Amino acid sequence: MNARDDAAPAASVPLGLEGRVALVTGAARGLGRAIAHRLCAAGCDVYVNYHRDDDSARRTVEELAGLKGTAVAVRADVRDEAALQALLDRVAREHGGLDVFVHNAATFRHNTAVGPDLEAFRSELGLALNPLLSGGARLAELMAGRPGRIVVVSSNGARSVIPGYVNVGVAKAAVENLVRYLAVELAGRGIAVNAVATALLDKGEHTGNRSMAEFLGRRTPAGRLTTPGDVADFVALLATDQAAWLHGQVITVDGGLGLLA
Repeated sequence: MNARDDAAPAASVPLGLEGRVALVTGAARGLGRAIAHRLCAAGCDVYVNYHRDDDSARRTVEELAGLKGTAVAVRADVRDEAALQALLDRVAREHGGLDVFVHNAATFRHNTAVGPDLEAFRSELGLALNPLLSGGARLAELMAGRPGRIVVVSSNGARSVIPGYVNVGVAKAAVENLVRYLAVELAGRGIAVNAVATALLDKGEHTGNRSMAEFLGRRTPAGRLTTPGDVADFVALLATDQAAWLHGQVITVDGGLGLLA
């Protein structure tokens, strides 16, 4: 595998995001961290939301120090309506509104469709849907008069069967459908709602199932496996003014891998 350095800046084309306020769920590690980095590098004031891992959140904020924007870590379980509302209240209190909401948080617990762990299944479904269902009205209020963007991170597991991935697969399929409903209801308020889907990511030494990752990297038409930085770049593009006319779409960022049967 030949992964890009996810901490490296993207192409030096101004995105016009300076001074905008962004909240990224599940941002202490992995893809969420890469997204927070891209937005902060573009000049956003970024809230790095996380659930449990204080050390990772602290390291993420330290890594973002010195970039064009600012970053602060906020611990909150966004499945919980009260915790989510408290988080959004803090954003309103400190910045007066919100421009970009990226819903990336997910857990990956092996499960099966036959004889599943129902508690784990329901927890993943709640994590995918609750922040948008219970927080939708408040997000619309915070984005009023701003170029609002809601971006949901999805997965190829929403459309293809991946063994043991039923929790996330079904949750992502549900949230992709919710993206379409939200897009229709919020478009008239100047808020664009879209999703970005990807396949297995090359996370360097943290990549799981390396043999599968190497196989998929060789198979990818663009020549390598997708990195968190590739996806983060596209999330940042969706946050720009130029993406205002894109509504309710699920964009696959995978170097063309999903085009192959």
